[in-house]
This record gives sequence, C-alpha cells and structure tokens, in this order.
Amino acid sequence: MTMKTILVPLEDSGAAPAMLMAAWLTARRFAGSIEALYVRRSLPGVVVADIGGYAAATPDLMQSFEQEDRQRASQVHALFDNFVRERGGEGEAVEAIWAEASEAGDQALGMYARVHDLTVVGRPVAGQSVPAMTTLETILFDSGRPILIAPPRPPASLGDIVVIHWNGSTETARATALAMPFLNKAKRVVVVSVEGVTVPGPNAGALARYLKGNGIAAELRELPTDSRGGGAAVLAEAQSLGADLLVKGAYTHSRLRQMIFGGATSHILAAAEIPVLMAH
Repeated sequence: MTMKTILVPLEDSGAAPAMLMAAWLTARRFAGSIEALYVRRSLPGVVVADIGGYAAATPDLMQSFEQEDRQRASQVHALFDNFVRERGGEGEAVEAIWAEASEAGDQALGMYARVHDLTVVGRPVAGQSVPAMTTLETILFDSGRPILIAPPRPPASLGDIVVIHWNGSTETARATALAMPFLNKAKRVVVVSVEGVTVPGPNAGALARYLKGNGIAAELRELPTDSRGGGAAVLAEAQSLGADLLVKGAYTHSRLRQMIFGGATSHILAAAEIPVLMAH
C-alpha cells in the first residue's frame, strides 16, 4: 500500500494554494504524482423566467455558460502551472498532470477518485461557498478511497508527527489502515482517545499494540472527558504535540445526527488547522 497517485480537484478558490501544497508534500514523500483535475460546473437546465414559473435555458445562455467555464478552466490551469513551476527545484521531482473531467458536477469527482490513492480537498470555511461540504462528502462516500483535507493555510510539513483519533469504530479502523503509508514513514505516531467519545470496539491500547506489532512505535494518550467535546479535545492535543497530520474516521454517527447535535467529525471539519486524513 502506498500513496503514489494524488488527485487534486481544483477550482478558482482561496483554498487552492493549501490543497496544492498538501498534495505536493504528499507526492514528494512517496515519490508519487499529482493530478490536478478541473471539473466543469453543471449546466443549469432551467432559469427563472418570472415569479410565476420557469423557462428552459436558451442557446445564448448555454453558450455564455460554456464560455465562462472554459475561461475558468484556463485560469485554474495557469494557477496549477505556476505552482508547479515555482517548486521545480525543491527536492525530489514530482510528476504533475493536468486533466479536465468529461463529466460535470461533484459526482464526477467521486468516480475519478476511485482510481487514485488519495484525493486532496480543501476544508470548508464558514461564510465561503467554496470549498463546498457537498464536494468533500461526495468524494468521501462515493470514492471508496481516503481523502486528505487541507487546512485553510498551506502546511509547512505533512506526516512527520501523526495523531490518530481512535474511537473504536469501523470507520476509524478503515482510516487507520488506509493511512499506513504515512504511519510507516512518520517520525512519531500518537494514538489519542477521549473518554466517553467511543463506540463499542477495541480500545486505544489495542490499536497501539496492533501498530507496534506492525513495526510502528505508537504512543498512547487517553484523555479525560472534555466539556468542549471530543473533536476539540483531539485538535488541542494534536496542536500540543506539534502534529502535522490527523487521522480520523468520518461520521461514525450519521451526518444528520452530527448536523443536529454536533460531533467530532463535524467539529474537526470546521476547525482543523492541520491536514486531516479521513475515510468512511
């Protein structure tokens, strides 16, 4: 298992520099490649005609929409080329590929991600329409592969000190297994659990023993119940350890429940300032 092929769905947004840097650091660590993918926006089938109803999109509107999309693709392509050019002399060579999806919309991302080891997305930020939570969740649930969520600011390092948020769940077991390439190369791996933020399953000590049996000298941190919630406690611990990667199973509880009551996944998606590797 490795992380050779890194997919980066790019759009013209403030998240692009952080996403590209996270992908670059990962590809350089594993001597892999980055594929930047531009996905066309879905063409609206109808437009509002008036208060009373809708009218079909006109040929002129469709032509204008397609022209804007081509311009947007060109701008994003230039952004990618500039990023790669600026890093041409930094360390090991990283193969960089530009691609444009033949399909439109988020569903295309879920399909393309199935044939890549990892997909890098931007962390949604309150008050900004992009990166969109729907994009992140589509890739998470449709690809069958892990995602790497880049923080708003470009990371300086990625994978030297790795924290695993263990809660005993199937989702976290899968995320940990998919993160093994990072764990094998990390300088330090710390398994963190929070009292009361678990589901029936093996405890954090069992995971630490499993990792040690696979040649990874994992440390164990068991935190007491935190009034701030499990997600906040884990992020605070990761910060205190100087971690530059968090491994987390996504949505042990349903998205609807987390939307209503909150949860560790929701908090980490809203507040993480370090890269987060997630799987469902």
